[in-house]
Amino acid sequence: MNYKLLGKSGLRVSEIALGTMTFGTEWGWGADYDTSKKVFEAYANAEGNFIDTANRYTEGTSEKMVGEFINADRDHFVLATKYSLFDRKGDPNFAGNHRKNMVRSVNESLKRLKTDFIDLLWVHAWDGTTPVDEMMRALDDLVTSGKIQYIGISDTPAWVVAQANTMADLRGWSRFVGLQVEYSLIQRTPERDLLPMAKALDLAVAPWASLAGGALSGKYLRGEKGRVPDNSLRINERSQKITQVVVNIADEIGVTPSQVALNWCRQKNQVVIPIVGARSLTQIEDSLGCVNFKLSPEQITQLDEVSKFDLGFPHDFLASENVKNILSGETWGKLENHRS
Repeated sequence: MNYKLLGKSGLRVSEIALGTMTFGTEWGWGADYDTSKKVFEAYANAEGNFIDTANRYTEGTSEKMVGEFINADRDHFVLATKYSLFDRKGDPNFAGNHRKNMVRSVNESLKRLKTDFIDLLWVHAWDGTTPVDEMMRALDDLVTSGKIQYIGISDTPAWVVAQANTMADLRGWSRFVGLQVEYSLIQRTPERDLLPMAKALDLAVAPWASLAGGALSGKYLRGEKGRVPDNSLRINERSQKITQVVVNIADEIGVTPSQVALNWCRQKNQVVIPIVGARSLTQIEDSLGCVNFKLSPEQITQLDEVSKFDLGFPHDFLASENVKNILSGETWGKLENHRS
């Protein structure tokens, strides 16, 4: 496996991250201890070093397993966890982005992980109530204390991330170096604002659900059942059409549909590091196989076309020939735009 720089930092992480939301059976669909360890070992043996977990995953079991698995070579691994989601129902300060929950959650994660520091702390989701300066200053305090080393943010509007990093730069605080989003051939809406924002601000993008909950593996085309949070998005006429093209390309080049779907995500003109989870050794070995080949430009175009969507205003408006000509004095065709 090769490595990438994590956004505007010098941190070197593997080109695939291991997602560990499946580590533990508390939620009724994960992997048991022995299987989780095999998945971890397969990833580590493939030279993967970027491990992603969270305080909420399988009621804390995921963090406990991850902490145990990396203990023998702690400094080799880039350990990422998250805060924001609740640890206690009915208590408003055991959830959210604010300082009190942040400090409490990080301290509890450190105990479960049995480590002195977290390499990357993700804000798990924007709560819409915490002032941005409170969150960024509190994160910077944790970096200064040595409990965390880098920060990232997940599931948050682009304008909030841009505001936060601009504020951090102006005040000399730690800035976000990574952005987590749901992103796949079936879910391309982050291309409207989130991905361009990440590229402009030099944030590494770490997509989750790059296989759309397994839909892009072709299992639903084969009649298999699965856990589908949003049937309207992952099992409908559009998603089935996209998946069929993925399967066709996979058959043509002798790889698996999952590998094709992952490489479509990875082969972007910016840093994209998919977070790949697995409930079995076979699944992780399949996903890791994507690093052994690249899709051709023609195959990328084919996938782009079958999965295309409306960018909406103002993007479609600004991309129209009329507006481009008005903005360039009818010289747009002569303008070489290296920023496009």
